[in-house]
Amino acid sequence: MLLCGVGFLDYLTGPELSFSLFYLFPIAILSWETNSQAGIGISFISACIWFAIDVLSGAHYSSPVIYFWNTMIRFGFFLLVVLLIKVAKALEFEKRIARTDYLTGAINSRFFNELLQMEIDRSSRYQHSLTIAFIDVDNFKSINDQFGHSVGDKVLETVASAMQQHLRKTDVVARVGGDEFAILLPEADMDVAQIVISKMQNGLLNEMQVNHLPVTFSIGVMTFNIPTNSADEMLNMADKLMYSVKNHGKNNVSYVTD
Repeated sequence: MLLCGVGFLDYLTGPELSFSLFYLFPIAILSWETNSQAGIGISFISACIWFAIDVLSGAHYSSPVIYFWNTMIRFGFFLLVVLLIKVAKALEFEKRIARTDYLTGAINSRFFNELLQMEIDRSSRYQHSLTIAFIDVDNFKSINDQFGHSVGDKVLETVASAMQQHLRKTDVVARVGGDEFAILLPEADMDVAQIVISKMQNGLLNEMQVNHLPVTFSIGVMTFNIPTNSADEMLNMADKLMYSVKNHGKNNVSYVTD
């Protein structure tokens, strides 16, 4: 529809005004949202429409061959745009893969550290609190041993998805180990952290019950009122707090303010 609209306006304005830029919009949109094959197809259609408009609008050239020559040049120009979009999509995909855990869709530990360091710098500047939660899936090894790794993978996918559903939009979930996750809660003091993490924990446990999965969660939650530590140090503190929960019976949450 957009391409037809561009072609109609091109016809109404006559051969004196160039509409080449406007033909790129439908080509770029279709190429980005679908694939390069569709982009090639709409590029060919665009070139043909432009050819028809040249003929119908009464554009005169010294030789009829010029109509076809111009059409091929325009088609080549459109194909170049399709190729550039294909490269851009490939780069975007590689960038996303480099930052994302392949199994759960959560971000990976490397990108989490980068985001955490950025949040540390911002919180230090504006004197805001931030909270980190470190989560371990209790009895995960028994799931793999009893049901197999495919079920174990499904558990991790379900856990990551449930976390996202029960957290704030600004919170960040990362898979930082085999069955370990970390959560960054920006601008969250202890009171906010307790509300958010408690809601998330209940949501996780309900999700496990619905799916008949015998796992619970050990969670260590560290709130930093004025972050001065490095990202690695803060993660290690939350990690140790989580292990203290595991060593005292599992399936619990420990909150500490630094």
